[in-house]
Amino acid sequence: MREMHDPTEIEERYVSVDGAQLHYQHAGSGRSLLLLHGLVGSSKNWRKNIASLARHASVYALDMLNMGESDRIAGRDSSLETTADLVVACMDALGLETADVAGHSHGGAVAMMLAIRHPDRVRSLILFAPANPYCDLGRHLIAFYQTSLGKWFARQIPWLPRRLKATALGRMYGDPMRVPADALDGYVDGLGIPGTIDHVLNIVRGWSSDMRKLATVLSKLADKPTLLIWGDRDRAVGLNSAERLQRVLRQSRLMVLPGVGHIPFEEMPETCNVAMGEWLQRRQLPH
Repeated sequence: MREMHDPTEIEERYVSVDGAQLHYQHAGSGRSLLLLHGLVGSSKNWRKNIASLARHASVYALDMLNMGESDRIAGRDSSLETTADLVVACMDALGLETADVAGHSHGGAVAMMLAIRHPDRVRSLILFAPANPYCDLGRHLIAFYQTSLGKWFARQIPWLPRRLKATALGRMYGDPMRVPADALDGYVDGLGIPGTIDHVLNIVRGWSSDMRKLATVLSKLADKPTLLIWGDRDRAVGLNSAERLQRVLRQSRLMVLPGVGHIPFEEMPETCNVAMGEWLQRRQLPH
């Protein structure tokens, strides 16, 4: 008897995009859903979400260029615009005409720029605490990593004791006791690969410029259906920026999770999976 394929089974794959091999995880079928990780993240960050979302969509969790298990290529432009265009090139290579796009933190900013530059390719947005022009992320932390001392410290991070990195990750949660045992791997596994930290520092260097550019074009998303999910204990991208963001994103809906920090989909995966699944079901469009 032919063995039935489990649609929620996660497959590890690679796709060639603009001279680079990009790694991604895939599960499910039907309408396409892209998952874009944050600044120092990887596709592993979505490990608690992919199988659940695969019941509603064909899920693609990408490792961005120079991150996760994707290729490291020095000297590539790391701006939001170029990164958004690279994601579209990835969609082309995968044969995806359109997709719902979910992004976290910096990945949320990439998702917004993607929808701005290629509006016909993005059906809707799901944004987890997206970096945005109205948040105070970068006022001190980004400024620090732009200094010589900050750059030096960033290059030491891969070699810091694991317990210190675990403590730092815990600060991103509303409740550090909710940090899963395997969560840290999704953030630190790729940091020691040559080129990763340089790529992150390049993003940091252009942060202010990226946010200024995003601010000038954000109004183009006024009619884009958008689900915003935020924790009220977010220490990185404060919830106070959500109100200003919603004034621009007129078709957005805000879901606030009490007691949750900067990584809601990891800290409260079941709650976020239900919210994302319901969002996709309500927006049943041809895929």
